[in-house]
Amino acid sequence: MAIYHKPATAPRPVTSAMLAAESRQRLEQILNVCQQKEYPFFQFEKCLVALMAVLGRLLARLYLRARHERLNLEPYLHDGKYREGDRYAERTLKTAYGEVRYGRAQLIRRRGGAGFYPLDAVLVLTRDKLSPWVMQLVGRLATRMSFAATRLICRAVLRWSPATSTIEEVVLGLGRQAAPFMQQLAAPPNEGEVLVIEVDGKCPPTATAAELSKRRGQRRHRQGCGCGCQRHRGKAKRQARGSKKRRKKGDKSKNGKEVMLVVMYTLKRDADGQLHGPINKKVWGSFAGRQAAALWARAEATKRGFGPDTTKTVQLVMDGAKGLRQKLEPLFPKAIVTLDVCHVVEKLWELGHRFHPEGSVELTAWVEELKALLYRGQAAELVERLRKSAQQIPVHGPGTKGRRQGLKKLIGYLMPRLAMMRYGEWIELDLVIGSGQVEGAVRHVVGERMDCAGMRWLQGKGEALLHLRCLELNGDWDRFFAWVQDRNRDRLHQRQRLRILTDKPIPIAEAA
Repeated sequence: MAIYHKPATAPRPVTSAMLAAESRQRLEQILNVCQQKEYPFFQFEKCLVALMAVLGRLLARLYLRARHERLNLEPYLHDGKYREGDRYAERTLKTAYGEVRYGRAQLIRRRGGAGFYPLDAVLVLTRDKLSPWVMQLVGRLATRMSFAATRLICRAVLRWSPATSTIEEVVLGLGRQAAPFMQQLAAPPNEGEVLVIEVDGKCPPTATAAELSKRRGQRRHRQGCGCGCQRHRGKAKRQARGSKKRRKKGDKSKNGKEVMLVVMYTLKRDADGQLHGPINKKVWGSFAGRQAAALWARAEATKRGFGPDTTKTVQLVMDGAKGLRQKLEPLFPKAIVTLDVCHVVEKLWELGHRFHPEGSVELTAWVEELKALLYRGQAAELVERLRKSAQQIPVHGPGTKGRRQGLKKLIGYLMPRLAMMRYGEWIELDLVIGSGQVEGAVRHVVGERMDCAGMRWLQGKGEALLHLRCLELNGDWDRFFAWVQDRNRDRLHQRQRLRILTDKPIPIAEAA
């Protein structure tokens, strides 16, 4: 007996009119929930969020379908380089409301090569799985918190979240474009007449070669107990590893690599004769080293109207690092170079503990007397008093060796830096004598995000996050992402295959 099968019919294509009708039905459902349900407000709000997510996905599909129906392919075909391929090539895009599936026409290059999707080019949609808004959201959150915390926040607010590896790829992809954006950014308006540049460094923890080898190597399965609980898995792991080598005093465990931070701002003298600010403060950071920091400071200062030959006041404030001063002074030959007064005061307290007990009145009086000389701009007299104290210390006796060594060390630190310690003159001019702005930036930009417990960074990956964090803290994030979208639009209109997300770190040599 012959069996005949009913021929399969092609699925009816979904039109914008059908999606619009379904959207209206969903909207009516939401209105009914608002008017008729007697939920407690928490339950109502929870229900409303879910319904709005469904409606949002429908509206996104409606928008994409309507744009597809209105799209004219003739401008893309008239030169004969492309021919029509799949008329409705489907794609899944993860939006703020969840996954949205849509279709668009594909054009195929006649002489071979990658396909081209005109609708994606018109809508500035790259080949990434995330929508542009979601990309900028997770990238911005990742500048403020860990990737795991970013995922938790997205899941709590959006009801879905990208994987932590995807969030890292967003940061690496956007981070590559942060440095070019800062280079082309126009100078801020309404500058003051005194430019202050503060520079300092901090070392976040970086992964050692041994740690990277362990992470990238083959994972060994260790049997803990029948239930597989974390407690017994950890015990089995410790037994297999053996006892840890005991660290000696002074051993460095975090393998820190220096991040250079530059804070630049201006001060404006008001009618009261005082300098007010900071105005137009910008923060920049990089693993690329002191030379890169000096070059960025020079380029940014020139952009803001304080070129190498400027007659306006430029002040460099830094700690006593000789290498940093050597990099900056040739680029700012007319600048006032200032040693952070707090570093000198700290060294005075450190030396004072060799002469007087901690917390004693004598210690405070000794330090305050030397501080008074320092703030009056009498640094040379301060050094002379320290020399006389060194001459009066006996050669033999308890504690005398430590006092002699402490005095010798401090005198050797102060003597080459006397020109950087004219604090009395600068206080009269109301200039800056402390690096409080960059000290705060070191704690906020690097410490709070990159120097947390358990973190280990690759410099190339930390560089991307560092650039994005500076943009966010400078208040330039919205302008940055608008600039990224403009660049993407231009490249897509040139029919390039464009993807933002990447797992490749930034080459630090290029950043310099």
